[in-house]
Amino acid sequence: MEYTIKQIAEISGVTTRTLRFYDEQSLLKPAFLSDVGYRMYTEKEVDRLQQILLYRSMGLPLKTIKELIDRPEDKIQETLVQQRLQLEQKRQELDRLLQVLDDTLLYYKGEIEMTNKEKFAAFKKEKLAENEAKYGKEIREQYGEEAVESSNQKWQEMTEFDYQKMEEIEKELLNRLTRYLQEGELPSSLAEEIFSLHKLWLQFSWEKYSGEAHKGLSEMYLNDERFTQYYDEKSGVGAAEALYQIIQHYA
Repeated sequence: MEYTIKQIAEISGVTTRTLRFYDEQSLLKPAFLSDVGYRMYTEKEVDRLQQILLYRSMGLPLKTIKELIDRPEDKIQETLVQQRLQLEQKRQELDRLLQVLDDTLLYYKGEIEMTNKEKFAAFKKEKLAENEAKYGKEIREQYGEEAVESSNQKWQEMTEFDYQKMEEIEKELLNRLTRYLQEGELPSSLAEEIFSLHKLWLQFSWEKYSGEAHKGLSEMYLNDERFTQYYDEKSGVGAAEALYQIIQHYA
């Protein structure tokens, strides 16, 4: 049986715009074009679309789906197992965050007491879950599961004193980065101070420092608009790029 793009859209619930995008990305090509140039699909393409939608529902990005969909079955299983582990971890993070929220609500209702230590522990769990939701996927792709889990463990073990110190270092880093945008050059003593502060700041959460990993992180400051926006809003437009250049020079 043959289908037009409109019919495929109605059957699958996917918009024609999305189907055209899949075609452009060579993810789902039509079987052929009609005499008047319309995209035409067969049962084979319908089955492929079902696979794509299944993988999308699992949270897989299109890039991964494109690599995965034509792989041998054993490779598909390997990728799906890895995706399941990531989803399981996200579920655990959400469970922890829900527990933190429930305890905090009970505290404000006066139904439980929380010591300062417990409040700080709850705060750390909340921040960890927030960071995981925002940046978890990118960080894990960059550094791997083991490195991220090690960093998360170090974060959870951080004392309130260390956290305050970490905040002070970041504040000083951002202030000097603002100065650098106005008067700095590379190399310079100011640029070297910024690098040293950023390195010190990282070591509060990194289990082991390496210059290569530091450079890799700085690339994310440019390639991911969320990181770029953070530094540009805190220190001024161009701050993320300046920090990238400094780290690349000194790391």
